[in-house]
Amino acid sequence: MTLLERNDTNAVAHLQLNAPDSLNALSDAMLAALQSEFDALAEDRSIRAIVLSGAGKAFCAGHDLKEMTAGRQAEDGGAAYFKDLFDRCAKMMMTVQRLPQPVIAQVHGIATAAGCQLVASCDMAVAAEGTRFGVNGVNIGLFCSTPMVALTRNVPRKQAFEMLTTGQFIPASRAESIGLVNRVVPPEDLARETADLAGIVANKLGAAVKIGKQAFYQQLEMPLEKAYEYTGDLMVQNMLYRDTAEGISAFLEKRHPDWTQ
Repeated sequence: MTLLERNDTNAVAHLQLNAPDSLNALSDAMLAALQSEFDALAEDRSIRAIVLSGAGKAFCAGHDLKEMTAGRQAEDGGAAYFKDLFDRCAKMMMTVQRLPQPVIAQVHGIATAAGCQLVASCDMAVAAEGTRFGVNGVNIGLFCSTPMVALTRNVPRKQAFEMLTTGQFIPASRAESIGLVNRVVPPEDLARETADLAGIVANKLGAAVKIGKQAFYQQLEMPLEKAYEYTGDLMVQNMLYRDTAEGISAFLEKRHPDWTQ
């Protein structure tokens, strides 16, 4: 069985976490598989959007607690293993946002702890009705500190703090209302709705989306004046693209653009 399956449709790469027996937990092997595939996609200019889903009953149940328990058996109590684990996980999450292609989470069942972090790290998310989201580590005495980083960059702080300190699940409808997901759809429509969204993104000029995605996250961390200076320079660069000139001409002439990228 392949731990992470990839199927490409036109310019969209569909990645599926394929460990349903563990609810697609982010085991050491799963983290490695995701990192490897994302690194490959970063260099793949034929792919303009990525959909990330989970096989079986759930999207992702977070870290593999059995592996984490085994890691505690080391002489140092697991300190070195846990540091390495959370560093690898953080690298993978940051890679999602550093990819040139937008990544869309296709979420069903549950997305808990680091699984919820994965949803928050994706650029967009579509959830099936009935999906539940949680950062539940506090229920077992482990505060979800690293999932908190992605969560608090998606939802208002009081909503995030409630989730983190109560360990309670929120339904898909609330996840949509607080901004954790873009839309909620019937389960039978989940794959199609997500694929449609990915298809819309994939039909845009890839070079423009790449520069825009990078700018989106960079400018969020900047003061207002600096953000305008930075994005203004990027607009100049973008306007100088041959394909951007073609896109403007095509719009004015009411025809489809002849893009080369």
